[in-house]
Amino acid sequence: MKALGKIVVLIIAILLIFLLSSNVLFLAEDTSESVQEPGVDMAALWSLSTGFTWIYPGSSTNAEGSTLHNIFLFSNGKPYEDAKEIMQYSYNVTPNICVTVNNNASDRIFGSDMIDDIRQKNWGEGNDRGDAVDACIS
Repeated sequence: MKALGKIVVLIIAILLIFLLSSNVLFLAEDTSESVQEPGVDMAALWSLSTGFTWIYPGSSTNAEGSTLHNIFLFSNGKPYEDAKEIMQYSYNVTPNICVTVNNNASDRIFGSDMIDDIRQKNWGEGNDRGDAVDACIS
């Protein structure tokens, strides 16, 4: 019984160390244009050591010039592998975990006007996308 307890504690410790050392890529998918092929309107990279780093998907590319914004339009049908490749190419960071949030999840978490608020602060007021997100979330 003691051996089983030690094994469980060891497994939990290994998982905790993995999570604490992981790079997590957050993708905000905009399904308002197309549910089958959404665009990625916002992204962020998180790690314990750096916290959140906001990423503009339109300027994050792979070697062929394809953007993070359009990963669902690539012909290979593996958007999250493509996102990983783009993160490696653009930022020299390999995400270990990818978390996606679509419009429905965003509405439930932040309220139905969050995306419009971000667009207003970004496009309407001329703020950087990350600053617009920070202002709307706070």
